[in-house]
Amino acid sequence: PQGLKDCVTDLLQPFQGDPIDMVAGIDAMGFILGAATATVLGKGFLAIRKAGHLCVETVTQPYTDYSAREKLMEVRTDAISPGLRVLLVDQWVETGGTMRAAIQLVERLGGVVAGKKGHPGEGCPSTCWWLVLRSSTPCPSGVAAICIEDSEGGRWIREHYKCSHCVPPSLQPHFDHHQ
Repeated sequence: PQGLKDCVTDLLQPFQGDPIDMVAGIDAMGFILGAATATVLGKGFLAIRKAGHLCVETVTQPYTDYSAREKLMEVRTDAISPGLRVLLVDQWVETGGTMRAAIQLVERLGGVVAGKKGHPGEGCPSTCWWLVLRSSTPCPSGVAAICIEDSEGGRWIREHYKCSHCVPPSLQPHFDHHQ
């Protein structure tokens, strides 16, 4: 239990004081981290699923996963209201396809994956928990994962959203090469 608690604490570090209305976990390992994060924050939890698993009205988003397979992701249509600030949580961002699809679903329903350039907090640097923020303007929530790889998709997410992950810079190349 202490390891999970420490992980969630580390992932939430850059978001201290940021307005977060809901935590969304991405199918499937994001459910564990996302639910733990929502519990710590005292916020609601939303499951963003692979298509075909929800028995309510949904909106879907196509994406290409880390294995280059075309898939669909879905979310309830009634779970996100306009302006709702969502922290997206997943275990791993490899190519960025799954996370990007989740971002698109949240934004299509009017939610805000805050920390996006152009929202309040614009100009905030992409950062990880161990870096010192270089901006006096606080960023709101964004994307948290155990690892965000230095891939084209991972770089896009870091450039557009405030991010948090648990991989120290010295170990990042090992994760990027799946060692």
